[in-house]
Amino acid sequence: MDLGLQGRVAVVAAASEGLGYAAARALAAEGARLAICSRRADAIERAARSIGEATGAEVLAVTADVSRAQDVARLVEAVDRRYGQVDVLVTNAGGPRVGTFFELSDADWQAAFDLLVMSVVRMVRGFVPLMRKTGRGGSILALTSYSLKEPISGLMLSNTMRAALAGLLKTLSQELGGEGIRVNVIVQGRFDTERVRELDRIRAQREGITPEQVVRRYADQIALRRYGHPDELARVIAFLASDAASYVTGAALTIDGGLVKGLL
Repeated sequence: MDLGLQGRVAVVAAASEGLGYAAARALAAEGARLAICSRRADAIERAARSIGEATGAEVLAVTADVSRAQDVARLVEAVDRRYGQVDVLVTNAGGPRVGTFFELSDADWQAAFDLLVMSVVRMVRGFVPLMRKTGRGGSILALTSYSLKEPISGLMLSNTMRAALAGLLKTLSQELGGEGIRVNVIVQGRFDTERVRELDRIRAQREGITPEQVVRRYADQIALRRYGHPDELARVIAFLASDAASYVTGAALTIDGGLVKGLL
């Protein structure tokens, strides 16, 4: 299926590795022109080279920490200067500090809010005007976590902030739908990324078991009995970003191999 992304402009945050990188590469493979960012200059430049060499796509790499307002503003300016428009925005960020309620300080809460909520607020505020320039609407996709559906023990900050983000994005889907701008949430399960490996190592240390035992325990809870590969998520993102999903907005799509047991 031709997803119709040839020549479109896609912005993907936190794209130096993991799910962000996979999403950017999938969009580039469909013909999109890219702008990608991460906090480390060497990592994002390396990712841009890798994606460009693999797909032939034009890739703009920007060093930016999306939890910082000035960095988001600089990212928006760089994309506007290079492309002058945006069709797809994929918001993404690393996870906040691991911890239970009484282990967390006010500073931890503020940092998590800036990372997971305000980063999206600022990116939407900055990039929607560039979507409006195209006259054909656009697609905003927010990568979240299955903690949105089923709180994960020890991840107080993630559980709380991702729920707030879901409320923000559902409301935005109503406010922007009349302009043809679709807003959807990706609720991902356990994918084989460095972030998930880190969480598994932390849990193993807390419980006095090996990381391999943690992985096996989680895999046994997943209907498909394994963690996902980032490319499996990326292909869904490319579909939702495209006109092939032109009637999908306000959705929270769970991609978890059957981990979450809830009906909705």
